[in-house]
Amino acid sequence: MNFLFAWRYFRSNKSTNAINVIAWISMTAIAVGSAALIIVLSVFNGFEDLVKGLYADFYADMRMVPAQGKTFHLSAAQIQQIKNTKGVAVISFVAEEKAVLNSAFQTIVSVKGVDENYTSVNKINTPQHIPRGKFELGNINEPKLVVGAGIENAAGVDVEKGIYPATLYLPNRQAAKLISDDGLNAFTVKPSGTFTVQQDFDIKYVFTNLAFVKYMLSMAEDEYSAVEMKINGDPNTVKKILQSQMGTAFLVETRYEQNRTLYAVMQVEKWVIYGILSLILVVAAFNMIGALTMLVLEKQKDIVVLKAMGASEQLVQQIFLSEGILLAGLGGCCGILLATLICWLQIKFKLIKLGGNTFIIDYYPVKLIAVDFLLVIITVAVIAVLAAWIPSRKASLQSFSLKS
Repeated sequence: MNFLFAWRYFRSNKSTNAINVIAWISMTAIAVGSAALIIVLSVFNGFEDLVKGLYADFYADMRMVPAQGKTFHLSAAQIQQIKNTKGVAVISFVAEEKAVLNSAFQTIVSVKGVDENYTSVNKINTPQHIPRGKFELGNINEPKLVVGAGIENAAGVDVEKGIYPATLYLPNRQAAKLISDDGLNAFTVKPSGTFTVQQDFDIKYVFTNLAFVKYMLSMAEDEYSAVEMKINGDPNTVKKILQSQMGTAFLVETRYEQNRTLYAVMQVEKWVIYGILSLILVVAAFNMIGALTMLVLEKQKDIVVLKAMGASEQLVQQIFLSEGILLAGLGGCCGILLATLICWLQIKFKLIKLGGNTFIIDYYPVKLIAVDFLLVIITVAVIAVLAAWIPSRKASLQSFSLKS
């Protein structure tokens, strides 16, 4: 019955046209706020999904690193134990160290020596991520280098023509045979390809074969910097099994834990965006308060009649509270439908383009998530109730008279 009264008040003509105008303005503001929340959150979801996908192409499902120091030793029995662990599909051994790459220019890089299984634990060796050359790492005698796009520009590396030779300088840990004048192990390498995944990686990493890096760093045969794994089970379950098997000397990390800071920042950014855009709905709430306050003044005689017929203060309050919820509900539904249509058009036809040609895609990515819709609905409902409570409470407590 409360919403029946609210619907009749909404549709009925008012003595003052300003009441209708303010009511429609509040509805429009709520619709715009709801649509903005859905659209911006959906675009953010699209970018978040894209970035996570790029990180997933570079990082393995799971990684094992030393709890302390840079390297660890693995016996044949331990390696076999890792391979036999339920859920572990492929393992790849990695040796990583900071180095200096000198070509046309000089720059500092992170050299990642990987074995032949490395491209099976991630998706870096795909045409999307190898724009020039090939993902060829060579061997211990003739090492080849796959460089990030940022490093290719910074060092002036030419992976196609090979005009400038590339020399790699690594730390001399145990006085290896090849020593340069500045105390670094030096070796001329042949650039074979360029990879591009994400800027953080493109300006940091170069890849070569594992045997070459271990030789240059004088690492033991059973010594590694990390073991990266592809898994086909629940990550948390596999992690627990591996951690219990390997002990506290090793640290087993899922893909999320390898990028804990990234995911945390993304979540914080999303909540900040939600909070800022919710201010639009707060502004709409003030319009609603004004519209309902004027409606209460308009319906003074109706309130007196209702109370004369036995209506309680609570019933009167619920009627005007329902009016506020109705205004917010209509505005919110229109906003959500409009946002859904806009997002669908963007997903289907990619109408809005990104400026420039520096990103991996040229349009704004959009991803609709049911949780966002639920969050917007709850937000609109809470703001509507809070905004409508003040005038509805005032209407229930005031005493009016039918005498003029």
